[in-house]
Amino acid sequence: MKLLFFNDFQLGVLKGTRVVDVSTIVAGIKHTEPQQLISGLILNFTNYRQKLEDLVDASPGLDLNTVKVRPPLPKPTNIDCMAVNYMEDGTREEPAEINAFQKTAYSIIGPGDTMVLPDVPATVFEGEAELAIVIGKKATNVSAANAFDYIFGYTNFIDGSARGLSGANVFHAMKSRDTFAPIGPYMVTADEVKNPQNLQIQLWNNGVLKQNFNTSDMAHDIARCVEYITSIHTLEPGDILATGTNHRGLNSFQDGDAVELEIEKLGRLHFSVTDQLQRSWPRETHLEREEKGLPGSAPQESGKYA
Repeated sequence: MKLLFFNDFQLGVLKGTRVVDVSTIVAGIKHTEPQQLISGLILNFTNYRQKLEDLVDASPGLDLNTVKVRPPLPKPTNIDCMAVNYMEDGTREEPAEINAFQKTAYSIIGPGDTMVLPDVPATVFEGEAELAIVIGKKATNVSAANAFDYIFGYTNFIDGSARGLSGANVFHAMKSRDTFAPIGPYMVTADEVKNPQNLQIQLWNNGVLKQNFNTSDMAHDIARCVEYITSIHTLEPGDILATGTNHRGLNSFQDGDAVELEIEKLGRLHFSVTDQLQRSWPRETHLEREEKGLPGSAPQESGKYA
């Protein structure tokens, strides 16, 4: 099942190219904001699934092009992101030590929204295409063997990054910024994704394919990621665990960019980028620079901080 919010955060189920409003079915879930509604549904999904399916079967729904799709998880309690979690197409000799960081819930934006590049002296702004896990029930000290029992579903996720900043807590300054976590367009229940460890991930910037890799390249697999994060802190229904990216296709995000992310079985997420300072960088990917014998990200060409 594909779950989404639309318009004024009505809950819907995707039916082909249409969306069925299922608000009446979930009206009994106590909530004061959309995240509480979707978290409550996730926690009690087995009690609601048949009713949802029956309504979807009986309803024509609305044309998806006539509604405003919202982020499927508007304000999760926890957004954990795995760091350096890909083998980079086999170019890493061994996995990096398992590690993670957190983003604020204010990082979340949805389809058609805008990532805002802040006025900070970053050497480059990038967005990392990632598979995100959605937690289905309270998870504390979960073993890898039982990890998939705690996964409700999956969604597309972008980990926005302001690279090159300094300070004692550089990951916080680099990653946990407003609008730096586009997600969606919907959340897909786990039963529709038979093997999440073999999904193709593609990201286009202004129509040009930049990232193109498979989740089979993860250094620490999904089960290990769940085990690791829940050994540190508890995850709740509706929380997000983003599983990292292959860095070779990373490229600069700049003012006016139109970005699309599509993970196999999870639909395509569209969003734009704005930069009031209109800074510019070369459009090279990490891999293209590596092939030229150049390090890392391309240096800034123009604008403030260049």
